[in-house]
Amino acid sequence: MPEQDKNRDRETESERILDRVKHESASGGLSAVERARGHFGAADADAADPIEVWGTRIGRLLGLLVVIAMFIWFLGSIFGVF
Repeated sequence: MPEQDKNRDRETESERILDRVKHESASGGLSAVERARGHFGAADADAADPIEVWGTRIGRLLGLLVVIAMFIWFLGSIFGVF
């Protein structure tokens, strides 16, 4: 009996882990482009406040531009261009 209980516990734990991995790996049916469009379009901001929406959009765009500039600077420093 104790061996059966151990096996049942292992199976239950395995099923729980597999369900968690399946849940975390599911993208919710959205492609990467749709998620990026929603992110940069400030879909998560309060739609009733246009200042917040535009501020979020501008902030995220500036953040993206800074990351691109840093990446170019990094590559330039590696290859001796800058």
